[in-house]
Amino acid sequence: MSVPGSRQPQPQLNFRGAVDLSALKARATAAPPASAAHPAPAGAGQPADHAAPAQGAPAPGRIDLDERTFGEVVQRSATVPVVVLLWASYSPESQRLRDDLGTIVSSYAGRLLYTAADVEAFPQLAQAFQAQAVPTAVAILKGQPIPLFQGAASEPQTRQLLDELLRVAAANGVTGTADGVPAAEAEPELPPLHQEAFDAIDRGDFAAAEAAYRRALAEQPADREAKAGLVQVQLMARVAEVDQPAAEAARAAAAASPDDLAAQLRVADLDVAGGHVEDAFSRLVGFISRTGGEDREAARVRLLELFEVVGAADPRVAAARQQLARALF
Repeated sequence: MSVPGSRQPQPQLNFRGAVDLSALKARATAAPPASAAHPAPAGAGQPADHAAPAQGAPAPGRIDLDERTFGEVVQRSATVPVVVLLWASYSPESQRLRDDLGTIVSSYAGRLLYTAADVEAFPQLAQAFQAQAVPTAVAILKGQPIPLFQGAASEPQTRQLLDELLRVAAANGVTGTADGVPAAEAEPELPPLHQEAFDAIDRGDFAAAEAAYRRALAEQPADREAKAGLVQVQLMARVAEVDQPAAEAARAAAAASPDDLAAQLRVADLDVAGGHVEDAFSRLVGFISRTGGEDREAARVRLLELFEVVGAADPRVAAARQQLARALF
């Protein structure tokens, strides 16, 4: 669980299923220029509304990906997370996403390096990433690819994944930036209300932190960080005063009364706070499947809040969402 105010990264993306790019890197290093090996269409890898940078002077925070630059990109991923968009000239959607994703990545102030590759000009890359369609977005971290998404993705969804990528990168010691400035120097200040919430958490005032997040959401209803912070600080407040004897009593009460809503919610909170995420999800899904009415809806709402606490990118959340769907329908 990521806790507002804690600067410790909580990785949720991972390297499962990653393929080793070292062999492809070696081939790319020895390969002839892209123009000789695979003639690319004019403007390949370039946003349609941006002029191509001069040879040897790529746009800040971006490298156009082909056989000549692939080795450099893999090497750079040891110091800065790399976002790769696989696109094709025959797919207008992928061309639009190529430009949109570049704009989003640029807003991260150099903490991410962006590159786009035309799969028609560089088919080996699509094979290396096991991409089944375009557009496909992946990341490279320490030479290993991490799947991001395939097809269209909304800006909030994209930003959430990129935020998680940065957390994973920090947890793995990858904290540089595209221009070589340490990430701590390049990181922008927190929005005032977010800082107010962090400060309140640091002094143990969860009510003040909740109020700050609510004001942030009133100003920006789509602020995902504020949404996540709100449900996290609410959970922290609910479990803050629960000591070991009280926790044991709560578990005994929940076991004795499996259809008691308050008892099940209390233990689900304790489970998530203690890292027993799957137990919490299973408890609430089971309650939802065997009850109805207002209690069922209250349990569903709490479960969705706990999903937000854990993070949408966590595979345990995806599995629990499927279980919830079966329980509801």
